[in-house]
Amino acid sequence: MKTKRLLIILSIVGILLLIPIIAMQFTNEIAWSFTDFLIMGILLLATGMGIELTISIVSSSKNRVIAIGAILLIFFLIWAELAVGIFGTVFAGT
Repeated sequence: MKTKRLLIILSIVGILLLIPIIAMQFTNEIAWSFTDFLIMGILLLATGMGIELTISIVSSSKNRVIAIGAILLIFFLIWAELAVGIFGTVFAGT
């Protein structure tokens, strides 16, 4: 993996994690703990690295789009489950 792409992925993850940090300064409705930031950081990093791996391995544009779409779908489903519990698992947010 190229170092430049890794830096871009890490920068995007950092910037996305700054959004709730900044929002927490202005409202009490957002109250993330360290664990929340850790889990979201891991989830974002895994998604970014999965997309990077897909881009580097899959050669067909059509298959690449399908694989990236699947990765993003899995990301959004996990995110929704952790946030509001759409499936009602033990990991559901409260």
